[in-house]
Amino acid sequence: MNSQTKLRLAPLTALVIGAMVAGGIFSIPQNIAASAAPAATLMAWLITGLGMLALAFVFVNLSLRQPHLDSGVYAYARAMFGPFMGFGSAWGYWFMGVLGNVGYYVLLFSTLGHYVPGFGDGNTPLAVACASTLVWCLHFVLLRGVREAAFVNQVATVAKLAPLGVFVLLTALAFRADVFTLDFWGRGNAALGGTLEQVRGVMLVTVWVFVGVEGASVYSARAERRADVGLATLLGFAFTLALLVAISVLSLGVMTQPELAALKNPSTAYVLERVAGRWGAALISAGLLVSLAGSLLSWLMLASETLYMAARDGTAPRWLAHENAHGTPAHALWLTSACAQIFLVITLLSDSTYLALVQLGTAMVLLPYAWAALYGLRLAWRGEGYGLAESGARRRDGAIALAAVMYAAWLVYAGGLKYLLLSSLLYTPGALLYAWARREHGRALFSRQEWALAAALLAADAAALAGLHEGWLAI
Repeated sequence: MNSQTKLRLAPLTALVIGAMVAGGIFSIPQNIAASAAPAATLMAWLITGLGMLALAFVFVNLSLRQPHLDSGVYAYARAMFGPFMGFGSAWGYWFMGVLGNVGYYVLLFSTLGHYVPGFGDGNTPLAVACASTLVWCLHFVLLRGVREAAFVNQVATVAKLAPLGVFVLLTALAFRADVFTLDFWGRGNAALGGTLEQVRGVMLVTVWVFVGVEGASVYSARAERRADVGLATLLGFAFTLALLVAISVLSLGVMTQPELAALKNPSTAYVLERVAGRWGAALISAGLLVSLAGSLLSWLMLASETLYMAARDGTAPRWLAHENAHGTPAHALWLTSACAQIFLVITLLSDSTYLALVQLGTAMVLLPYAWAALYGLRLAWRGEGYGLAESGARRRDGAIALAAVMYAAWLVYAGGLKYLLLSSLLYTPGALLYAWARREHGRALFSRQEWALAAALLAADAAALAGLHEGWLAI
């Protein structure tokens, strides 16, 4: 890895913010209002904020205590559970990046569909053809080098924050307490269910908009200074949390929950149109296009880097470890772009919506997050990476990691059985790639423990296929 690929604090922070501040933030008012009243929304943000803060601190602590472990979620799962689970974590994270990218393409062209009817809801033949062109344009931008792509991402990150800042300012001025407190608990809308059910219903949405908080740790091997990894993580998280809460809460003071729930996406455009007129919707639409362009690049980088690091460590096939002359993991990038292209074509056949892709993508990242939190807890428990005089730091870090583990367990519960079973179908191809890599290195396909895990995965696949066939499980 040459010096031309080294990243400083600003591009690392932009990677974190760019990955989180994506298309989801422009749709957050409708996505949350579809499942929750104001009271449950505040509770969901409190749980998500504390949980993701704990997880962010886990990533910061792991980058400091285990500086030899690069590539974030993959490396931590491998250190905790061994190579099979490590590659499974890398594969799940990578697949989340692919699905997220496809979801963003659908959202991008559904936004343009307001102006060009041929784009429809983002999954028409014209929309898929244009999205495919954009996939390969971004692909070749990234082939030119990681630092160059990171600079483009910095510019896009700054540009997309401007319309969101205008949104927060104008909705704050238009905020009405009587609108916000109207049916505060959602008791006038039986379809929402109880408060706990409402909170659970929005958890996957709130988690999705924070996916990317680990972006700096994924690129820790390319950081110019190791300390910048943790600082970039915390700066990116704090900024994004404040922005997300402001947008979702202020929207509930401009339009009621039923009104927000009935909006099309990007819902922020319609909220700002209510406040400022048609120019407000146009501003948000323009901001969304810039935001998605930058986020698509961020996630293309993060997904490719994860597979590359797994291949470099010998748990993925060797060909995925190839770097081109510009320091880009070229083969991993080709696989990522090709799979995004395949799933774009699938949207033509399945009528996949942005929200469906987001929820499945979130399910793919839940286990990698859980393994990282468990590894942080183990380090604090055993004192690995701590000095003899750091007992206080161990207790503090252990408490934070325990909170992150509990939060990850809650997320698995909130996601429900449906997404766990569907995600098992996507994890299975990863097991085949892992077996390929084992053969390349002259090792047995699986250890005894890994055979048990592979059998459990196949059992989950059988249940998922049966559910899809019988109709009680659907994408």
